[in-house]
Amino acid sequence: MEVFLTIAALQAALSEAKAKGFGVGLVPTMGALHAGHLSLVQHCVADNDVTVVSVFVNPTQFNDKNDLLKYPRTLDQDVELLTQAGCTYVFAPSEAEIYPEPDSRQFDFGQLGGVMEGKFRPGHFNGVAQVVTRLFDIVKPDRAYFGEKDFQQLAIIRHLVKQLQIPVEITGCQIVREADGLALSSRNSRLTPKQRSNAPIIAQTLFESRKFVSDWSVSDVKKWVIETINGVEEMNVEYFEIVNSQTLQPIADWNECDCVVGCIAVFCGDVRLIDNLHYL
Repeated sequence: MEVFLTIAALQAALSEAKAKGFGVGLVPTMGALHAGHLSLVQHCVADNDVTVVSVFVNPTQFNDKNDLLKYPRTLDQDVELLTQAGCTYVFAPSEAEIYPEPDSRQFDFGQLGGVMEGKFRPGHFNGVAQVVTRLFDIVKPDRAYFGEKDFQQLAIIRHLVKQLQIPVEITGCQIVREADGLALSSRNSRLTPKQRSNAPIIAQTLFESRKFVSDWSVSDVKKWVIETINGVEEMNVEYFEIVNSQTLQPIADWNECDCVVGCIAVFCGDVRLIDNLHYL
């Protein structure tokens, strides 16, 4: 495995690989890798001749500068994990390499971008679109892999690729969870032991709420989930929405569409965690 810090060096290696007819897959990450990221890498390795994993903490997608400063950075450990996972190339650029000039591009996500994360983290998805399109332009992958834990982000990236006619196949990969149900996240490392013991209530409550779909209204399920999680020490639900999985718009009745997803963001102390699950 090789680690590249510059676009020129990475593209030189990729040019050789593509000249041989090799298929290229990309897994964009912000590092602090865990088993969830590695599952994306495993999918990528299985599908492609060359696997590129980018490790870049993208400043333009953080609407909270303190969150950016606190985001864990563990490149040496990440490289070791990626070597074991069969990654071909790691791309770990500086901010100046990705953004030699400020990126002023503005993207239109339609109704997908105005709810949930888009509502509570203004500018976040525009920053995601900036870095993802930059990476697509640099790597020019045949396929790219994203986790379904960031359900709204995955929907927006698919929309973006279609809108901009970028020739890349987007693959969503299932959420990877701890044994107690907590969705894996780089932010989990910031939880205190007490917060870590409380955090699984998010997933446990979501899975429990599935039992009520046939008997309760959408609003009653939402109310129960929020009150149950907020009843645990240091837990505060920022939003919980039950939405049409295609449009991401909230539904009022279970019969409105065939595929329904519940998406949640919860503060555990000052650590913000997200999760989701399919109801229908």
